[in-house]
Amino acid sequence: MSTGELKKLKLIGYKDDKFTEKIADGEFTTLLNPEKYTFKYKVEYTEAQGQGTSASAPKFVRTPPEDFELEFLFDRTGVIKGQNNESGDGIIDDIEKFKKIVFDYNGDEHKPNYVMIGWGTLLFKGSLLEMSIDFKLFASDGTPLRAVAKTKFKGTVEDDLRVAKENNNSPDLTHIRTVKEGDTLPLMTFKIYGDSKYYLQIAQVNNITNFRTLTTGQKIKFPPIEKVS
Repeated sequence: MSTGELKKLKLIGYKDDKFTEKIADGEFTTLLNPEKYTFKYKVEYTEAQGQGTSASAPKFVRTPPEDFELEFLFDRTGVIKGQNNESGDGIIDDIEKFKKIVFDYNGDEHKPNYVMIGWGTLLFKGSLLEMSIDFKLFASDGTPLRAVAKTKFKGTVEDDLRVAKENNNSPDLTHIRTVKEGDTLPLMTFKIYGDSKYYLQIAQVNNITNFRTLTTGQKIKFPPIEKVS
């Protein structure tokens, strides 16, 4: 139920794809709430076929993460209460702070930061895909006073949630899993095949000499069960 209280759209920057570690000074609240935001969804198919064969129906490949498009206003004209140009720098500092959150390179992840965008029923998690900034109004000395940043983000889903959503635990598919703290090979094997008895075969496939000492972050391949010998 709506309380009538004005809520502003907020963007928060994170260092990790689990959205647990915020970046320093990593929150941005929009001046004005957006008039719209756009989600774009895509389904990928392959139309490849063997030479000399007749046409065949496209085969589903995957549904990539959604794109999310949103515009942000920056204004130091004084039209918006509290947003004047006392510093004389116009919107330069505001834009730089925004870019630090969404655009700057994260050395730990080797990519831009992850962001969480929330407003009302909207909760989006992803990272910046592209951004353009339209400067619209200037002071007499050329200092920009108003701009609109047009952004496009690519959605991301934590690995555990992705696996749960896909319900992709068929033993007929090849799976790549990342070892997490507390994981054991028998437990991981059970989650894929519904039976832990195949863990020795999985160890052999992955050249694991000691299945009792898995390394956190290690990638393990779980092939189709009928191909495990």
